[in-house]
Amino acid sequence: MKTVPRSKMATALITGINGFTGRFLADELRGSGYTVVGLSHEPSDGVLACDLLDQSGLTDLVAQVKPNVVVHLAAIAFVAHGDVEAIYRTNVVGTRNLLEAVAKSGCNPRSVLLASSANIYGNATVEPIDETVPAAPANDYAVSKLAMEYMARLWNDRLPITVVRPFNYTGAGQTLNFLLPKIVDHFKLRAAVLELGNLDVVRDFSDVRTVVNCYRLLLEAGRAGEAFNICSGKGHSLLEVVQMMRELTGHDPEIRVNPAFVRANEVHRLIGSRARLESAIGAVTDIPLRDTLKWMLGESI
Repeated sequence: MKTVPRSKMATALITGINGFTGRFLADELRGSGYTVVGLSHEPSDGVLACDLLDQSGLTDLVAQVKPNVVVHLAAIAFVAHGDVEAIYRTNVVGTRNLLEAVAKSGCNPRSVLLASSANIYGNATVEPIDETVPAAPANDYAVSKLAMEYMARLWNDRLPITVVRPFNYTGAGQTLNFLLPKIVDHFKLRAAVLELGNLDVVRDFSDVRTVVNCYRLLLEAGRAGEAFNICSGKGHSLLEVVQMMRELTGHDPEIRVNPAFVRANEVHRLIGSRARLESAIGAVTDIPLRDTLKWMLGESI
């Protein structure tokens, strides 16, 4: 496996650093010797305030930081987000502004990692899904991520861009509008009733700690111009998740299907292949879903 040597003083710029993934990625990179600088709407220690839609301000900040690597996580990541215009504005225009800022800043990073999504595959008819499967986005979020990927190709001759397509992942601290944290929270509270949508959907779940480790290794692998699935290669239905929670907690709530939670454009099965990923970074060590759920249960106990 070819890797790119990195300086002990390498600087990583992370957009969306205050989000769920950003916090874990910052810890992962610091633990490997990087100096981490973040961009977010709100400033704090090590975090610079910036709006991705402010092109000139963004360019000034990138020039100031002079990052060796850039990881772009900032996005509207909730599939059912109600403001469709904001999804496209943030996920497409915001990403273009960042790439323009990096190119204009003259910082010449050795790697720029853009977070797309496995949602671009939609209801694929093959399983597992590898990176050659044609995109078939089934919602505006997925369309925005695919549009972002196509737009980013315009910069491939100027920037060393690697695209990651994470499948579902979770962990302690993820907000309750995501499905697994919602389920875990109901079991923590020992709620009598748990309302869900389609119980038969199957997802490829990873632990956020595994995901950010893969991101770091890809930053160091020198694989510009390529896209990589970030996944476990294993599928779990929601019924399986609920059963794991019953076994972990001893609690057995009534499960109700709420029609309001059943999406007309639901992606029914989404299981990925990580053969290309492992060819780039080596074998990935998984954290079993049951262990991730135990971690999430213990977060506030």
